[in-house]
Amino acid sequence: MMDQLGIDWQRAGLVVLSTVAMYLLLVLCVRLVGQRSLATMSSFDLGCVVALGAVVGRTALLLDPTLGVGVVALGTLFATQAILSLLRRNRWADRLMNRRPVLLMAGDTPLRENMRAAHVAEDELRQKLRLAGIRNLAEVRCVVLERTGAVSVVRRSEPLDPWLFSDVPGAERLCGAAEPDARRTSS
Repeated sequence: MMDQLGIDWQRAGLVVLSTVAMYLLLVLCVRLVGQRSLATMSSFDLGCVVALGAVVGRTALLLDPTLGVGVVALGTLFATQAILSLLRRNRWADRLMNRRPVLLMAGDTPLRENMRAAHVAEDELRQKLRLAGIRNLAEVRCVVLERTGAVSVVRRSEPLDPWLFSDVPGAERLCGAAEPDARRTSS
């Protein structure tokens, strides 16, 4: 029974190495697939996440987990997350780890190339517009797929501050949408 509780240093090192490797691989896969993979999940997506969690967990725990192995793996996951959070404070590292927001609509025009690149189907875009209370495409100033996978729908009725869209590639398509004197300078 005691052998189910303990862990030796060599095995702890293997757990740390495999946990960090699986975590970074998972982050890389999400980065390659895009922020769309972080958005609201369908039942298929949920099943995939559960299966992925099982694979990552079993790999990190070296298939034969003991309490010690679980503790080391859990601690390694939290430490890796904390280190990556610190790295994301650096703008260059943040851009490397996270995708930029994607402009999905400029005015009433869906940007199909951007939608394809972000893996957003027209049906999903229509659903997000309905959820935002849009009744007519003429009401839309723009739609942005955020870094988190959430979709922001901005109405035409309000003036835009360009600073809010300074991190969105293609936001210049919204020209005339923002008041020039509303610009802010970053300090």
